[in-house]
Amino acid sequence: MGYSQHQSFYLRDRWLSKALKNIELNNSFFFEKDAFEKVGLGKNMVQSLKYWIVATKLYEEEKEGNIKYHQITRLGNYINEKDRAIKYTNTAGLLHHSLATNEDVSTTWYWFFNVYSETVFTREEVLNELTKWVQTRETRVVADKSLKRDIDCLIKLYTTGGSSADPEEVILSPLYKLQLMEEKNGVIYKKEAKFNEDNLLLIGYTLLKYGELKKTSTISLDDIVHKDSLLGKLFNMKRSSIVTLISVWTEHEKYPAYFTRTNNLDTLRLPEVSAEDFIQYEHQRKAEKAYDI
Repeated sequence: MGYSQHQSFYLRDRWLSKALKNIELNNSFFFEKDAFEKVGLGKNMVQSLKYWIVATKLYEEEKEGNIKYHQITRLGNYINEKDRAIKYTNTAGLLHHSLATNEDVSTTWYWFFNVYSETVFTREEVLNELTKWVQTRETRVVADKSLKRDIDCLIKLYTTGGSSADPEEVILSPLYKLQLMEEKNGVIYKKEAKFNEDNLLLIGYTLLKYGELKKTSTISLDDIVHKDSLLGKLFNMKRSSIVTLISVWTEHEKYPAYFTRTNNLDTLRLPEVSAEDFIQYEHQRKAEKAYDI
């Protein structure tokens, strides 16, 4: 399990672009002592970015002999080629999916979106619940300060945003555009993702990834609403919203899903395509039709 490895810095706009660019030139970039000078960030920020590129599953850390380096993933290749600036909601959603399903690296994110069921709470309340959960799961002692930093960082990651023309754009978070969370007068609200047919890329990726993980081609609607790593949990989506988007997927021109509705069990059958191949195709399809990717 991993806690507070982000150095208290949430992921900022354009950070991933910096990482992708520098690792492209040198895959051991983040293991060099002068990396912070080359990337134009402080030492702690560089350590934070090193954490985020693994937590978002863009890279995996590898070692060959005494040499450590980062190996880009298929998701990392997709984002590097299609949207390294994280301009689109779908791309932000892919990063969020990675964080909220990466239990070993971004544990607090996994807990918050898959385990914690409250939708209205204060920082103190959510911290207390996280602490209880960690105490039941961990054999080692996790410092209270580490958990508090995780909660503070998580909330900032989804609530720090504004206009791209803002002179303070360096503090914006790319995940703010998902609008999954709002803080008002010390109270935090989980919000339902407002997705439509333009977000089929993200919907399909989430469900196909789950199918790959569980080695299954069918998922019940109840599971999609209530189980870990699926739409109801990760994106706070209601059953009616999920059904609407699944219905859109059944009309897909090349990789349609099949939705069977019965009195006892509504079931989705996934198309035979990998999650990564699906988003590549869907990105191209949307680009050709000039949709908002």
